[in-house]
Amino acid sequence: MSSLGSVLYSFFEDHLKVQRGLSQASIKSYRDALLLFLNYIANTSHQKISRLTLANLTSERVISFLRYLEEQRANRIASRNQRLAALRTFFEYVASRVPDMLIEAERVAAIPTKRTAPPETYFLERDDVQTLFTSLPAMGRFALRNRALLLFMYNTGARVQEVCELRVENLELDSPPRVRLHGKGDKWRVCPLWVETATILKSLLAERTANAMSPVFASPKGRALTRFGIYKIIRQISQPLAKKRSDGKALLISPHIVRHTTAVHLLESGVEVNVIRAWLGHVSLDTTNRYAEINIRAKEKALELCEPLPSSGAFPRKPVWQDDETLLKWLAEL
Repeated sequence: MSSLGSVLYSFFEDHLKVQRGLSQASIKSYRDALLLFLNYIANTSHQKISRLTLANLTSERVISFLRYLEEQRANRIASRNQRLAALRTFFEYVASRVPDMLIEAERVAAIPTKRTAPPETYFLERDDVQTLFTSLPAMGRFALRNRALLLFMYNTGARVQEVCELRVENLELDSPPRVRLHGKGDKWRVCPLWVETATILKSLLAERTANAMSPVFASPKGRALTRFGIYKIIRQISQPLAKKRSDGKALLISPHIVRHTTAVHLLESGVEVNVIRAWLGHVSLDTTNRYAEINIRAKEKALELCEPLPSSGAFPRKPVWQDDETLLKWLAEL
């Protein structure tokens, strides 16, 4: 029988990296989940982690581990579900290597995912975005970099990791300006850039000596900004907004809120949802559809279409849409 160590090694080095081609961020997520699980088994069974074997991997321990995450580590349901998904994948792989583990893998696969309400989606209004750019300092060591960073993220809706990995060779700043972004699932997509964005990026790159592989957004030492570095910059420059959450607490503006803002503003501008999906690099259209749900302006416009005629105060006897055969067919199929 294969040892636990050899199976773990092949799971990460062959299955995740080679066979599935996952990104480094995804691999780290699997690493964190399995490290938590193995440490939990070692602590509860009172033995060193190096002494664990495949026999220690049971569905009962997975259930106990999930309960530990919720009750003792106070993890959210979403985090609990993410750890479970990682363990399902691992147990399935173990069963493919060691048939004796098939029963345990089936039991782990049968552990239900808990239902949870999706997190509230926050975004900035257009006035908020204007306030941000107006309040940015015009002078200073990092003034140009921070302005270029915010404008680029608002222009493209890029994920924070995509901004971290952005290199000079990914930019095409001549007409028409565009950028190639390396997204989830090792997929690339092209986003157009405003002329203003291209101009400020040219000025930013002209400040230092950069080659094709140099990061576009760099630290004082010339290294690519990290995720946490970008979070810190966005939170610092967004302090003038003083936004509130729905529960009244202060809303900390994050790079992902900037991404949400781009999506909502594209939607408000009349951009078709499928175009927004490709723009943001969403795999599923369901993810993009969330922005339509939170767009109050779209709801207000829809309400106006149903408003009674001012003259009579009543709805028309036969609304215009009743002559649209395609729409009527769609309604009938709902």
